[in-house]
Amino acid sequence: MAVDERALVEQAKTDPEAFGILYERYVNKIYSYMYYRVGNHHDAEDLTARTFHRAMDHIGRYTQRGVPFSAWLYRIAHNLMANWHRDRQRHQVVSLEDTVLSVQSKDEPHQIAEREEERDRLLAAVRCLPPDRQQLLILKYVEGLSNAEIGRTLGRSEGAIKSLYYRTLVSLRETLDTSQHP
Repeated sequence: MAVDERALVEQAKTDPEAFGILYERYVNKIYSYMYYRVGNHHDAEDLTARTFHRAMDHIGRYTQRGVPFSAWLYRIAHNLMANWHRDRQRHQVVSLEDTVLSVQSKDEPHQIAEREEERDRLLAAVRCLPPDRQQLLILKYVEGLSNAEIGRTLGRSEGAIKSLYYRTLVSLRETLDTSQHP
């Protein structure tokens, strides 16, 4: 963690404006992480807000442990998301925005349907992965983090991240191949 960020985190323990700076720095990353895990804008916004609310409530207990501040935020986000998924399994909800086709597209309806079907298959396959592998893919492809940055965020070595990444892609390919050819 950069020295200026350490000081900012320490200042945020007593100064709401400093926490606001941290919020501005990380809100888009946490929102993207949430969006790709839950699949809709409203729930992603809600979970992002809850993440920062919880972080603000517990910033006083945060201690520097040689990992980025963002790793702590992602851990909070991950825990909230796990609870969200557990609650959703009990109460299935179909989002209206997921069922409406985009009428603004110039593509033919069958092209839109094929793209949506491919996207849905990929997201379903990703959601079948264990949570740490889902998080790895989001940090890699959505956040654009390097293996070293992902390692620091997840508390693993860069080599462990490379190995996990390879196993994740193999597993994802197998899942997609199986769903395509039952």
